Amino acid sequence: MLLAGAACLGCGLLPWPAFGELAGRTVPVLAFVVAMTVVTELADYAGLFRVVTDRLSGLGRGNVFLLWLFVLGLSSVATAFLSLDTTAVLVTPVVVLLAVHAKIPPLPFALSTVWLANTASLLLPVSNLTNLLAQSHMSLSPLGFAKLMWAPAAVGLLVPALLLLLAFHRDLRGRYGPQPAHAAGDPTLLRASAGTLLVLLPALVSGIPVAVPAALAAGFLVAVFLWRRPAALRWSMLPWRPLMLTAGLFMVVETLHSHGLTEALAPAAGAGETFPDLLRLAALGAASANIANNLPAYLALEPVAGSPLRVGALLIGVNLGPLISPWASLATLLWHERLQSLNLRVRWGGFAVAGLVTVVLALPLAVLALWLGNGMP
Repeated sequence: MLLAGAACLGCGLLPWPAFGELAGRTVPVLAFVVAMTVVTELADYAGLFRVVTDRLSGLGRGNVFLLWLFVLGLSSVATAFLSLDTTAVLVTPVVVLLAVHAKIPPLPFALSTVWLANTASLLLPVSNLTNLLAQSHMSLSPLGFAKLMWAPAAVGLLVPALLLLLAFHRDLRGRYGPQPAHAAGDPTLLRASAGTLLVLLPALVSGIPVAVPAALAAGFLVAVFLWRRPAALRWSMLPWRPLMLTAGLFMVVETLHSHGLTEALAPAAGAGETFPDLLRLAALGAASANIANNLPAYLALEPVAGSPLRVGALLIGVNLGPLISPWASLATLLWHERLQSLNLRVRWGGFAVAGLVTVVLALPLAVLALWLGNGMP
């Protein structure tokens, strides 16, 4: 995809002024993605996520349902503050292994992480790459963004959780035995990782450009690891493939916009801010995400969204909607890779049907919450 974008630029299909504007907007976003990937990968290497799940297992006191609620909370917090990809890649394995070791059916826990990785990514700009793009488009502070999206974000948490409970209520009954704690690694690395995240999380919602605190956090942890465990630092921890894919998508979609994509999509997207108008845009975003992917779907439809309220509806579609096809979001693909490494199989047919039911129920409710929560224009 990066080669396709470079070809568009080299052949003159993507004008240089448009490319300059695109780079000015997206390079800080991609820098944030790189920095956060380094932070979360090093924190995972230090054992932070395993320690958290050990604590959750103890707090569950042998009650499977209570443990599942804690997993929902962990998935939601990780998604909101560290991004949906963090939940898919780092939270999923430790949660699934926790269930396996406790002799609990792992599928409800695995589905909880991937559903909430997508649907819990509406609250903050850092939760999803689409949100960061929308924040820059709307020029909102993190708190302003949260004020706009808090009501649909609540729907994105509650509806999937209730549907999971209905579907797996039998598996979530009963008790589990005491779980052995993971062997402690380097306590200095663990403390440094925990302290870094405790400082970083409020900084990400402070209004400072998010690439700045993320880069400082990544630099600090790299320095600590150079001191304590330099062998843990490797180029493979950087998200090369997602970065090249994302950069290429930015360029290709911008090329299409330069050649009439906005005008072509405008009739389908509508222009109003009534509830039916917002639902129409959100449904278009969800359908586009499941046909292609949520990132190009957002990029294609952003120019026809216009107002903050309509951008919010689009975010509902492209964030909450990708529960049907496996390629609808990168987080789902990464989640599936992790499950395969754990020898846990998911049937895509059942996944799609369950996701479709969830989207059909949650999407209108989330759009209604957005509309009611922002003045019913």
